[in-house]
Parts: sequence; C-alpha cells; structure tokens
Amino acid sequence: MDRKLPHRVRIVRLDGDGNTAFGLSLALPLASARAADGDERLLEAVTEAAKRWYSRDAAYPAEWEPSGSDFLSPALTEAELMASLLPRRELASWLERFLPGIIAGEPPSLFTPVVVTDPTDGQIAHLHGLNLSRAWCWQRLARRLRDSDPRVPEMLAAAERHAAASLDHVTGSDYMVEHWLVAYAVLLLGVA
Repeated sequence: MDRKLPHRVRIVRLDGDGNTAFGLSLALPLASARAADGDERLLEAVTEAAKRWYSRDAAYPAEWEPSGSDFLSPALTEAELMASLLPRRELASWLERFLPGIIAGEPPSLFTPVVVTDPTDGQIAHLHGLNLSRAWCWQRLARRLRDSDPRVPEMLAAAERHAAASLDHVTGSDYMVEHWLVAYAVLLLGVA
C-alpha cells in the first residue's frame, strides 16, 4: 500500500459526511490499533495526509460558520484532527495560527450553540449534530492542551454550552434527529 492517500487530490472542508478531516479522525483508532499490531502503514498514511493538507493552515474563516444545515464544523473538525496528531507544543502554536481568537471567544459564532427552530425539518435538525460535534471537538482540543493554557477554560465552557443545547434531543424528540444524532452523542460522551 502506498503511504500516501493516492486518490485524494483535494480535501473537502464541508460541514457534513464528506469532510476529509472528520474522516481521517474517525480512521485514527483503527490506524493506531493496526500500528500497535505492527502494521503502521495506515497510521503513516493518515498522519502524512493530515499534515500535508492542514499543517500550514492559518486564520481560518470560522466566522462563516454555520450554514443552515451543518452537522460538523469544518474549523473544529480540522483542529480536532490536528490535536490527535501533533505533539502538545506544536498543537498549541498551530492552533494559535489556525484559530487565533480562541482566548477572546472569537469568532462568537464558533462559541455559541445554534438554535434549532424546527427539529422535524431534516435539514434544520442537522444543527443539533453541529452542537454535539462542536462540543466533542472543544473537549478534545481542551484535553490535548496543557491545563495551564489560557484557552482551555473558554474551550470547556463552549463544549458545555453546545452539549447542553442539544444532548437532550438525542432521544425522545423526533425521528429526523434521533436516527443519527446518537452518533455524535457517543463521540461526545466517549471522549478519552
């Protein structure tokens, strides 16, 4: 197997299923397990691709988020992936370049849970997923930085706000939400 991901020429920074950073992040546990068993090829391919595609990113325009039917934050899924791959010191400086306003809660749109006005609408209901996936990403980022990092309290507060906005909708709300939202709740509640 080639160490590069040969078929992917361009990355996808969308807010849904095709998000490249989210896909690589979901592949990491398997890649790590295979590496622990002596086959490092997948882990090397994922790591190389992520660093090639994202390591030079800076000043991400997170103020453009969210759109009307997101269930992933392109900014935070990329940051979460890099948090899984970079050493703590490198992550701190990469994150400062990528999302420089975190300590000030900027941009506000990234720190404010989205209100779901109609959970029975299949597109609007996606915003519950956005809240939970953002909570997961904020938690993961906070746990990868040093406790003394001044961004950590803002990240944890954002995670708590986002989780509170949508966690109660995982069950007992509407099929348009329930049939898939549990996947994001599992990510959030299973953070290690």
